[in-house]
Amino acid sequence: MPTDVHQHIWPPEFTELLRARTAPPHLDGWTLHLAGEPPYEVDPADHDIAARTRLAAADGLDLVLVSLSSPLGIEHLPPAEATPLLTAFHDGALALPEPFGVWASPCLSSPDPEAVERELRRGCAGLQLPATALLDATGWNQCAPLLDVLTRLGLPLFIHPGAAPHTPDAPPWWPALVPYLHQMHASWFAFRAFGRARHPRLRVCFAALAGLAPLHGERLAARGGGRGKVDFDAFYETSSYGTRAVDAIVRAVGIDVVVTGSDRPYASPVIPDLGADAAVHALRTANPARLLKGATP
Repeated sequence: MPTDVHQHIWPPEFTELLRARTAPPHLDGWTLHLAGEPPYEVDPADHDIAARTRLAAADGLDLVLVSLSSPLGIEHLPPAEATPLLTAFHDGALALPEPFGVWASPCLSSPDPEAVERELRRGCAGLQLPATALLDATGWNQCAPLLDVLTRLGLPLFIHPGAAPHTPDAPPWWPALVPYLHQMHASWFAFRAFGRARHPRLRVCFAALAGLAPLHGERLAARGGGRGKVDFDAFYETSSYGTRAVDAIVRAVGIDVVVTGSDRPYASPVIPDLGADAAVHALRTANPARLLKGATP
């Protein structure tokens, strides 16, 4: 089943709630205002469900997992603000036509494992958390009750960049290249140091190749962190990267833990040229199936 594990669609009810807000995150028409980024002009076609369904078919995908845009910062809003937005997102995303599925998202200002379990049992593929919630031991400890739900249900975790801090005079690409990747890099090392021991059976997928953190394995070994064995339950999603970066990650962790994601509409799908049809099959079909359902490679 060819799969893209990382896309974004805003259901209509969710979009209208963003427009009703007066503080970030909010929409003014189709202009998105966030606390840490310059105003962003959203293309309405990016959230046209019929158009996106046609794109998925053109990409040859049988499953597309959509997720809440964690840089919006909704998960960290007070419960009275976060809950209506999360409900609208989950209801709308779960109602999308095939081939769409959805990652659930929690309210992190007042974590509720029972609420997370309800969304997962409604049919969500797993749980998404912003990397900003998982940067250190404290973050992994605070999220542990939510991750215990995932382990009990046998469902995976998807770690996605979170909100970016305000950086005056930064160019438009700055959030995606600096804070987003720093967050992914830090969350990967925090997972190695603190998360895996607490959650030995958790399947976890890092967006954006974990900010290329696995490429630092030699430095980690040199500084006493050990190289260790490949963790076959830790996956790396490819969005915004091409052949050179994916090839480097494969050399570091192997082909069996790399999965295809696009981050559409913010980036276009890229099928890396790894020199073999079997490699493409692994990235698009076999490895996403293991991430979502679990199995030994």
